[in-house]
Amino acid sequence: MSVDAATVRRIAHLARIAVAEGEVEHLKDEINAMLAFVDQLKEVNVEGVEPMTSVTPMAMKKRHDVVTDGNDAEAVLKNAPQSEDNFFLVPKVVE
Repeated sequence: MSVDAATVRRIAHLARIAVAEGEVEHLKDEINAMLAFVDQLKEVNVEGVEPMTSVTPMAMKKRHDVVTDGNDAEAVLKNAPQSEDNFFLVPKVVE
């Protein structure tokens, strides 16, 4: 894939970036170099390579899914400044 000057101008317009006319050719070359690198990466054989979350091997930390006492409304609302019918009362902020 190759990008021309008109495409660079279109990308700049869509991104709301001011690009001087003298910069268009330079940006065209930069974008084409990036696209060539992506094409080069597509040629890498990744068959059998496991997906990674980091460059260093590590296990994700997971918490145990355990039932808590979250359904105790009285305990949950005990520190609330104001409550009514098991709901927090907050000041009205939107008319």
